[in-house]
Amino acid sequence: MDNLSSEVSTVLTMEGLAIPPEGVYPAFILGMLSYCIILFCNLVIILTIALDNRLHEPMYLLLINLPINDLMGATAILPQLMKQILMDSRSISYLACVTQAFFFHMYAGGSAQILIAMAYDRYVAICNPLRYSAIMTNVYLLKIITLVWVVQFTLILILVALLLRFPLCRSFVSNVYCDNPSLVRLVCADTTLNNIYGLFTIVSVQVVFVSAVFYTYLQILLTCLKNKQSDAKSKAIQTCVSHLMVFIILELTGLMTLLSYRFEKASPQLRKIVGMFAIIFPPTMNPIIYGLKMKEIRSKIPMFFRRKVSAF
Repeated sequence: MDNLSSEVSTVLTMEGLAIPPEGVYPAFILGMLSYCIILFCNLVIILTIALDNRLHEPMYLLLINLPINDLMGATAILPQLMKQILMDSRSISYLACVTQAFFFHMYAGGSAQILIAMAYDRYVAICNPLRYSAIMTNVYLLKIITLVWVVQFTLILILVALLLRFPLCRSFVSNVYCDNPSLVRLVCADTTLNNIYGLFTIVSVQVVFVSAVFYTYLQILLTCLKNKQSDAKSKAIQTCVSHLMVFIILELTGLMTLLSYRFEKASPQLRKIVGMFAIIFPPTMNPIIYGLKMKEIRSKIPMFFRRKVSAF
């Protein structure tokens, strides 16, 4: 307990971004603009679904978890990074660093689990349409959403608990934000268990994620090909295209991030860029994809803004 108390008060130094003095304000403005776009786009999706009773269906109630998760990830990283850039202060407390890492990994793993739940919902809706309302009841939907968040919370809590066992012997975080790999490097003890658990979590989540998405969308594709109703087929394919685009973006950014850590010879600057890409790109693109590709949401967003304008 004494060791943990002393670690909490430790001040760490972030590596930060190599920005020349003349580039500080442009970098800050660009970062703040990115964060504002993420906030705006994701809040529009959340509020559009939350305030329109016609969108209170399983598909949209599952979808609303994705922008919530994206906001959590972006908010955990970008405000702290903007502070570093503007104030040229790379100091962060160990407690704040661990908290940032916790929410970053919640965001990273949560995206995969939410997309699994959404793929399952589309599988039931398209492959078993007559049983959909009987299967996807409010109680069952609540269980799915609760399971997604509880499983992810538990996995990351164990990851952090394994890290907190050790005292620190270093104080320099070789990244622009805190995550488990960069925090493990601050420990001089044997972290084999941490590495095994981290690798097991990544592999198991990825195997389940890719397998579930591949199976469900293969079944959906086969069902669509057999469906003779062109309207139903078009709607199903349109919905699935949105999900698959988000899935591909998540997989590509996740793979790039993992590879940047696994190759020790990778440029530190490249690792930073890849890390920032994983934080900014998915939360920006996901709401845009769903806002443009899903007709029901696309048609409700203008109504949402008209309602807000008339309220003033």
